[in-house]
Amino acid sequence: MFDAIRGKRVLVTGASSGIGACTAELFARHGSRVGIQYHTGKEAAAHLRDTLSEKGCEVILLRADLLRASSREGLVPLFIEKAGGIDVLVNNAGGIIGPSHFLDLDARSWDDTLKLNLTAPYVLSREAFRYMKNHGGGRIINISSIAAWYGGSETGIHYGAAKSGLEAVTKTLARAGAPHRILVNAIQPGVIDTPAHGKIGRSSLEGRARSIPLGRPGRPLDVARLCLFLASEGGDYITGQTLRVTGGE
Repeated sequence: MFDAIRGKRVLVTGASSGIGACTAELFARHGSRVGIQYHTGKEAAAHLRDTLSEKGCEVILLRADLLRASSREGLVPLFIEKAGGIDVLVNNAGGIIGPSHFLDLDARSWDDTLKLNLTAPYVLSREAFRYMKNHGGGRIINISSIAAWYGGSETGIHYGAAKSGLEAVTKTLARAGAPHRILVNAIQPGVIDTPAHGKIGRSSLEGRARSIPLGRPGRPLDVARLCLFLASEGGDYITGQTLRVTGGE
């Protein structure tokens, strides 16, 4: 089922750590030519590239600040130039910028969180769609969040709103892409054990894990494997869906 992954040109955003890094590694180990986009995690991204290159994988390192319009608009064309095309786009980059109670949330935190989690995936998807439409199709996979399902916390209302919007964009692009064999889906991870939790002040997931039916946080690999499946022959008849990886929540 995964033989078709070999040789695919795959761009993964936010791929210096966490879900993105695991997804990039999984595709690379299955023979894909992988683009690793990063912003500030240059050292981690370079280490991942070197590790995979030593194993014979083909990896392209791409720095882009997805809060900047020029970086957003230029990333996919740059990857196409370096890789010779694009077959799979994984919009993974995201996060909460300026977490605070909604009564105190400043305009910049709201705007930047939407830029990173909604505007950037839309722009990247648009540019990938433009290429895929004229080159036999492709796959676009948007990494959403369980926050889109339950509405987000009082300190992350802007993040939940952005991810809800991303799921709406996913459905629209899926309908538009179907005649061109462009399949577009979203993945809604639950609590995944990644460095992102530390950035918002969460030092332990132990208490949160007790509310998860499977009794543990998810691993980046749990999400990465679904990305690989959706890009494989196994995902040939799946589009316009939001698939949950939440441990039963």
